[in-house]
Amino acid sequence: MRPVVLQLIDSFHQGGSERQAIQLTRLLRESNRFDVRLASLNSEGSLRPQAEALHLPEIPSFPLTSFYDSNALVQLRRLMAFLRRSRVEILHTHDFYTNVFGMAAGSFARVPARIASMRETAGMRTASQKSAQQFAYAMAHHVLANSEAVRRKLIQQGIKDAKVSVIYNGLDTKRMVQTSRAEALSIVGLSSETAGAERRFVTIVANMRHEVKDYPMLLRAARRVAEVISEASFLLAGEGELSDQLKRLARELGIEQRTHFLGRCEKIGALLQVSDVCVLSSKAEGFSNAILEYMAAARPVVATDVGGAAEAIVEGETGYLVNSGDDEAMAERIISLLREPDQARAMGERGRRVVEEKFSCAAQLKRTEELYDKLISRAKVEKKI
Repeated sequence: MRPVVLQLIDSFHQGGSERQAIQLTRLLRESNRFDVRLASLNSEGSLRPQAEALHLPEIPSFPLTSFYDSNALVQLRRLMAFLRRSRVEILHTHDFYTNVFGMAAGSFARVPARIASMRETAGMRTASQKSAQQFAYAMAHHVLANSEAVRRKLIQQGIKDAKVSVIYNGLDTKRMVQTSRAEALSIVGLSSETAGAERRFVTIVANMRHEVKDYPMLLRAARRVAEVISEASFLLAGEGELSDQLKRLARELGIEQRTHFLGRCEKIGALLQVSDVCVLSSKAEGFSNAILEYMAAARPVVATDVGGAAEAIVEGETGYLVNSGDDEAMAERIISLLREPDQARAMGERGRRVVEEKFSCAAQLKRTEELYDKLISRAKVEKKI
């Protein structure tokens, strides 16, 4: 009888953690070594059709409004009952909220193997949230990091070395579709006439919900690039409450006409196909899915040297790393790549090969199944004792 595994995610909205969890659920289903289930705290989001396409028995939700109200207790009891009824042997949570809620429920329900996750290094959590997350890690049997940088951070926070391991994000290269430039432009909402054959596109894919993504740094770099490269335009793919103030900043910097706010972009492959250079300006990261997507699309990358960026980008070979906040250095690197398209293409091709060798879905699945096997075996031994 296959062990039952529950993947618990926050929602089905577009986000790196959510995409990775749904992808992992699909990979585990295809492998067929585990009986995989999926649940969420919020049942809404554009990724839900992907989850429903997996034909799972059910996808329950446990909606929270707070950790500190009566509803939280109701939902905790519901999740505990679900874990017991489904005979879940492995509970795998993927972000802050599911770590705290899931590890508490899993501990009370005596789930034999409980795995929490950390996907960030800094800039996301308040002091009280950090304390809550530490409590969640204490209830977990294992904590997964998505980069060595995150693993080091966990150990600095007092988590035992043996309790932490790294499994890199896996990337499905099938998402990187190939189509004509005109069609790709149309898919991302730009006409060939608006873009023009001579346009050179610099692209960022990041949410506009958190200041840690530091879009202002990118916009300052964009102004520097625009002063030198007249045909440069900038594609910003992301949504969130910061979008209006970022549009104002683009106007203030005088780059409004060449800065395109695309909102949520579900056709990342088409977007990257028309991109000449891809960037990430974050102040902090765990391990960026966007960087892997850039590299899988054979695009050179200019990113801030935070989190696990240096674990993916080979400096001077597949792209460039710059210090957080240094818009001048970022602009210089972008300009050099726009001026030397042959070098840019060569960097992109090398990046694609790195993704295929190091960050494949197959590697992600193999390491995850190995961890599940180890924890299940350990739980059985401890039960006998």
